[in-house]
Amino acid sequence: MHKPRQPRVVALCGSLREGSRTRIALESVLSAADEAGGSTELVDLRTLELPALNAATKNTDADHLTDAIAAADSVVLGTPNYHGSYSGALKNALDYCGREEFSGTTVGLLEVAGGQFPGTALDHLRTVCRTVRAWTLPTEVAIPDSHTQITDDGVRDQQLAERIDRLGRELVAYAGVSDYPEIAARRSEPAR
Repeated sequence: MHKPRQPRVVALCGSLREGSRTRIALESVLSAADEAGGSTELVDLRTLELPALNAATKNTDADHLTDAIAAADSVVLGTPNYHGSYSGALKNALDYCGREEFSGTTVGLLEVAGGQFPGTALDHLRTVCRTVRAWTLPTEVAIPDSHTQITDDGVRDQQLAERIDRLGRELVAYAGVSDYPEIAARRSEPAR
């Protein structure tokens, strides 16, 4: 009997801060994805040298980034909210990627805000995902007042923790969603 391949879930952390609350939240998403049967990887932009994009310049760290995204069945983009949008570090990383890496990929979104009004960065990222032909999950996570919600030990608010876990599970469950029409057609074929 053929054993199905584990969906590959990659998290891209748009925060460069040490002790980043975004990174802690993404690690929780990946933990839930792992428990749901996925294989996971955190791409931490602090470890990559990604200068402002110059398309004429070859960059081996950019190759690592694009290879990780291209090999993923699902990607979760995590960002702090900076002035009502996503981080410059994440923007630069996404500039290195395009349709070749993201087309047909299931994408989850997570935003961490120091204040009370998260959500606008998620709107902006959803637009980017549409442009690169990714499939964005309807479940997304917006974390307000992150300094009170997230500690080194994880997420304090139970409802928020459950939403983060749900996002991780859905990244596994809906990996390959772009293939759904073909999967549905195979399911409706008469048994032989």
